Amino acid sequence: MSKARHAAASAGGLSRSALVTLCCFVILGAIPPVAGWLHEPFLVRQFIQIMAMGLAAMSLDLILGYGGLVSFGHACFVGLAGYTVGILAFHDSDSSLFLGVIPGTSDALIAWPAAIAVSMLAALLIGIVCMRTSGTILLMLTLAFAQMIYYLFTGWTLYGADEGLSMSSRSELPWVDMSDITSFYYVCFALLVLCFLAMRAIVGSRFGMVLKGVRQNERRLAAIGFSTQPYRLAAFVIAGGFAGVAGIMLANYQTFVSPGDLSWTRSGELISMVVLGGIGTLIGPVLGAAAYLLLRLVIGNYTTHWAVVFGPFLILVVLFARRGLFGFLARNKES
Repeated sequence: MSKARHAAASAGGLSRSALVTLCCFVILGAIPPVAGWLHEPFLVRQFIQIMAMGLAAMSLDLILGYGGLVSFGHACFVGLAGYTVGILAFHDSDSSLFLGVIPGTSDALIAWPAAIAVSMLAALLIGIVCMRTSGTILLMLTLAFAQMIYYLFTGWTLYGADEGLSMSSRSELPWVDMSDITSFYYVCFALLVLCFLAMRAIVGSRFGMVLKGVRQNERRLAAIGFSTQPYRLAAFVIAGGFAGVAGIMLANYQTFVSPGDLSWTRSGELISMVVLGGIGTLIGPVLGAAAYLLLRLVIGNYTTHWAVVFGPFLILVVLFARRGLFGFLARNKES
């Protein structure tokens, strides 16, 4: 193929990728009116969960797909943000103080930034240790730290221990009726779009280029003078912050948080969504979350052993759909 033809094919591939991305957001934006037209209000709730889990998977893809950093404890950042929102709401309801010092609040403008800060702080502390390693050791260390946090909350009886913590209502956001499911849906949709644009900008920046270099050949980067560890740590912390946004969405959707939100099984689900949707694509994990949760919903109506069907489906996607579902939809016809 000539260089001109190759360039044209690449341009076509990029435009098709952009079209698939745009279609995904258009479909998500149209869900509430479509659900109303079909008289199926449960679709709105189902797609709120899809957006929350999709954002969590997208944040994992930022470090896994672009930095080659495999984390098996990413869900702990999702759960920590959710617990922060839930704990602040708990203390707000009975006018008590967290640790005898911090007052509770249900104000989203206070609780949500606090939740993101907690997730990023946890990612920083864990990352300082974990980012010194790579491969299997990195995977096991992230799992170990996540399990430590998981067992902390399973034993914290004040906040429900392993039974979880219920929230009396969603966080309060000025000028938005958060009790209305449609309004809450569009708040989640706006958060998803903003986070996607922010991650897209990060990937396209010089920082993103170094991050891709870490995945491709970290030794070569070190040889030309780049200290890769600060970049790895920064990416890990940033991904933890985006995972925190997903935790905020999930906690308010469920009006409930539990240790299950921090567990290694939830981290495994996020990895499955990234692989299914397409590693290194950002929007692919949202497609992966939709496929995963909708398959579980549909197949679960017929059998509790839905994973028996999902497993072979995931294998087929890995074998025959390059870069997952997103790669399949955005593939270049000339390639």
